[in-house]
Amino acid sequence: MTERTQCVVAGGGPAGMMLGLLLARAGVEVTVLEKHRDFLRDFRGDTVHPSTLRLLDELGLGARFARLRAERLEQMRIQIGSTTTVLADFRRIPGRHKYIAMVPQWDFLDLLATAAAEEPSFTLRMDSTVTGLRRNGSGRVTGVYYRDADGADCELAAELTVGCDGRWSAVRREAGLAVVDFAIPMDVWQVRIPKHDNARTGEVFGRFGDGQVAVTMDRGDYFQTSYLIEKGADERLRARDIAEFRIRLAEMFGWPEQQVATVRSWDEVKLLRAEMNRLRRWYGDGVLCIGDAAHTMSPVGGVGVNLAVQDAVATARILAEPLRRGQLTTRDLARVQRRRSLPTIVAQRSQRGEHDLLLRPALAGTLDERRLPMPLRALRRIPALRGLTAYLGGIGLRPEHAPSFAYRAPNLDSVEQS
Repeated sequence: MTERTQCVVAGGGPAGMMLGLLLARAGVEVTVLEKHRDFLRDFRGDTVHPSTLRLLDELGLGARFARLRAERLEQMRIQIGSTTTVLADFRRIPGRHKYIAMVPQWDFLDLLATAAAEEPSFTLRMDSTVTGLRRNGSGRVTGVYYRDADGADCELAAELTVGCDGRWSAVRREAGLAVVDFAIPMDVWQVRIPKHDNARTGEVFGRFGDGQVAVTMDRGDYFQTSYLIEKGADERLRARDIAEFRIRLAEMFGWPEQQVATVRSWDEVKLLRAEMNRLRRWYGDGVLCIGDAAHTMSPVGGVGVNLAVQDAVATARILAEPLRRGQLTTRDLARVQRRRSLPTIVAQRSQRGEHDLLLRPALAGTLDERRLPMPLRALRRIPALRGLTAYLGGIGLRPEHAPSFAYRAPNLDSVEQS
């Protein structure tokens, strides 16, 4: 028996859950299929940027979000040799939220899922994996095939199928959408280091030196630490003694031996295979990709989650009315790509510039604090530029506001008291 909905969303990450919530508030019947049984996965993008925080206020969810355990990151700094540079100072940007909130992504997704469940036209199905796309005789995508929590093969018809299923998107693959890949110099090891001094720094701190790059983010009682390795070098480097890695971390951040001793084996060091790409065209007849499924971002700057959320807002605003009327066309889908292409292209060009300016020479051991790149010298000399970089990273080009049908008057007093 074929089930039916107006819109099926593959993937319950930030883009998928936000899109589901917004479409449901517009009265569109929407079903989100998430392949995992829960949202509990470590080392996912935990950054909630100022533009997303403002969006949550507009959706009437600011007070709920404020009750989550979160760390506030107000500056991004790097140290090259003995020279420290502030890359971005979020205290200088406009608006109420002058910081990036660090919240476990499962808490953020639970918040969106709870709010969406309050809408009668919303359905979330966990442990449900998309296995293929339905098509009619003319080739138009008309929904999905999926495997449910009981292992049964199911069929869901929909006027629109949206791929929010990440960098390895099944929707993107099955739709045959062409991908442009960009070379990237690194993969990332991710590890937690406990804090011995629980004073909060409110900063992201990167260390560059001796052919090594590592970035640590203060998470209250631990440091979420990313150690960059040469692209494809994971297997070779893991053949070494884990003690060598502990020594490197201790030397880079001045951590005592007992602090890094908690990294007992390579099993505690998680690999992120960094990728960067984007689709030439984000859509086909009856199908659209957004977020990482449309444009996988480098880990640099942690902007992927924010871009995905912004994509979802634009998608809901543009497509809600055609979906309600049953008059969705490929021209409507093209409008989404036109709206979101510029922010995506600019963000990826910025990331590629940081790869070339900092990461490639740093990993090669040729980045010299005595001859800092010109942009870093400018940031050191002109503090106002740190506000500009914070704006571009934290708010970005073409930030999206809540559509009128999803807007709920924010209770700012409640947000401040939480």
